[in-house]
Amino acid sequence: MKKIEAIIRKSKFDDVKEALHQIEVNFFSYWDVTGVGNEKQGHVYRGISYSTTDIQRRHLSIVVSDDFLERTVNIILEAAYSGNVGDGKIFVSEVLEAYRIRTKENGLAGIN
Repeated sequence: MKKIEAIIRKSKFDDVKEALHQIEVNFFSYWDVTGVGNEKQGHVYRGISYSTTDIQRRHLSIVVSDDFLERTVNIILEAAYSGNVGDGKIFVSEVLEAYRIRTKENGLAGIN
């Protein structure tokens, strides 16, 4: 099993969520986060300067089977893409075990 952590623009969250549901990734956790990006200069919009040092993003945490990893990552890459600086990051790590508390199932049965 693999854990996918994606940090994306808040404005792209609904697109990513819908795309994940379309490929039947129906369970994941998410929360709002603030981070610091690589871009150091601010942006000016309608004469008002905005700082981009503290960036509001949404963090998704998804656990999938090894076979479903590539498909899930690709759908996030497509749905979260805007082509601009700050589209986000995806991290993948190994999950040694998963348990469903209610039924005490473990492994893939614990996440499906």
